[in-house]
Amino acid sequence: MQEYDAFYDSKLAKELVASIHRLFSEKKNFLPKKITMMEVCGTHTMEIGRLGIRHLLPAEISLLSGPGCPVCVTPSSYIEEALELVKNSKNCLVTFGDLIHVPGKKVSLAFAKAQGCDIRVITSPLQILEMAKDEPSKEFIFTSIGFETTVPVTAKTVFMAHQKKLKNISFLVAHRVVPPVLQALIEDPDLSISGFLLPGHVSAVIGEDGYQILHEHCVPGVITGFAPVDILGGILSLLEMLTERPKACVKNMYTRFVSPHGNTKALELIHSIYEPCDAVLRGIGIVKLCGLKLRKNYESYDAQKKYGIEIQGEEMPVGCSCGQVLKGLIRPNECPLFKKACTPDHPVGPCMVSTEGSCAAYFRYGY
Repeated sequence: MQEYDAFYDSKLAKELVASIHRLFSEKKNFLPKKITMMEVCGTHTMEIGRLGIRHLLPAEISLLSGPGCPVCVTPSSYIEEALELVKNSKNCLVTFGDLIHVPGKKVSLAFAKAQGCDIRVITSPLQILEMAKDEPSKEFIFTSIGFETTVPVTAKTVFMAHQKKLKNISFLVAHRVVPPVLQALIEDPDLSISGFLLPGHVSAVIGEDGYQILHEHCVPGVITGFAPVDILGGILSLLEMLTERPKACVKNMYTRFVSPHGNTKALELIHSIYEPCDAVLRGIGIVKLCGLKLRKNYESYDAQKKYGIEIQGEEMPVGCSCGQVLKGLIRPNECPLFKKACTPDHPVGPCMVSTEGSCAAYFRYGY
């Protein structure tokens, strides 16, 4: 425990803040006039807000929240597909709690549940295996969303359903993977990102090797954890990388959980069940190879194919700026609906719904 307590040591945190200011002052002639660091992890977003880290840094260092919240990037068309499927009384939609309140084009899954649709909230997709066994006359559809952190357990569920020959299970798949999202952000002409704070949970799966795209574009990134010392150490390390010539591209500051090659067993499982595909990120559009779809051997578990449903088109609620927030073009408090029409009790966009959403973080912790 003492080893982990060090990451919450207030004295060490203050020393890191001082080191950040000192390094910036000494090297500012070698640094960009404005430094933009982006985190692409919902947990980082919440912890940076909770800890007030933005206010501890030099004014020239800006921390932006990127598309790291899986619920936030799930397109409204996906919610519409789920709503369409659950209209059939024989179907039961099984979902994580965050997703149930995300607005579709008009209503959310929570609204449909209140109208009597069979929608059940679970904490692990493995639970649907018992549900399907106990209620063989019911069709169970799992909303498979999330980045690489949640993909392995969903892949395991698909594999076990296939092994057990369970026919009354299917998966509405909207998994996304982080590296192609980073590439889209780097190549976006409207953005100028100095470097990335890379997600600890995702990195535990894909490892340091998963960020080859940063090497290709010579953009620095630091893999870091979620404690105060983790985050501040990551910012200091990223600042150091920006002064280096040539720049290092990926540093792992979370070695207690992240290895160079990641979780190889999890990666093997993912690759055996899924294959890459182009996919939509809400508010951003189609990103090449940022999605996953079930491989041919497991297509019978694909809810879209099983029920012949695919709703096209992506619509944001009128006035909602979640797309710009997710890309880091604006901060949540710059959205005209923020704290007015859009609040956690009455969210307009997904970034205010999720417990990892940047708008929810700004609402709760300030800016």
